[in-house]
Amino acid sequence: MSARAACPRWRSLPPDPDRLHTLRVRHSMWLARIDAKIAAVRQRQAEQERGRSNRPRPPERIVELGIGISRPPVRVQAGDCHMASKRRRPVDRDEARRLLTAGLQSCTHCRPDTQLDIIDLPRGTTPAPPRRKDTDTMNTPPPSLSDPDPSAFACLGNQAGPFHPAPVRAGREMGA
Repeated sequence: MSARAACPRWRSLPPDPDRLHTLRVRHSMWLARIDAKIAAVRQRQAEQERGRSNRPRPPERIVELGIGISRPPVRVQAGDCHMASKRRRPVDRDEARRLLTAGLQSCTHCRPDTQLDIIDLPRGTTPAPPRRKDTDTMNTPPPSLSDPDPSAFACLGNQAGPFHPAPVRAGREMGA
């Protein structure tokens, strides 16, 4: 018994040489496409590996910058800290030590002050940079709830506001 007779797939092939040749050409075209895809995937993997190996190392320390025109420094952090914001710039060891000893906050997550061997800084009590008085809305007291503005409830008409009882009309009750 031959190999062709043993395999049922060989029986499904066409018997004439022209159609067999067409199948062979199509099969070789598919093999060429598969080989091209394999080469492209290998090249992409090699480029990704080259990119990973050539990626610059993150800085050892960064300083987080504030918001605004002058963008004052806010906090010193390790370069790989997960709490770092996008507003930052790299600093070297000496500048980080100088900023921390000048009173700038250190990150409470990555603790760059302990990495820099600065142990006499108070933990979390360093003052934040001063804010301008004209934009300081966080320190304004909330409006007093004991004296609500009556015009705030003008849209309710005769209905009672949350701080005013329902009006009483002489001679009859409101619900009747």
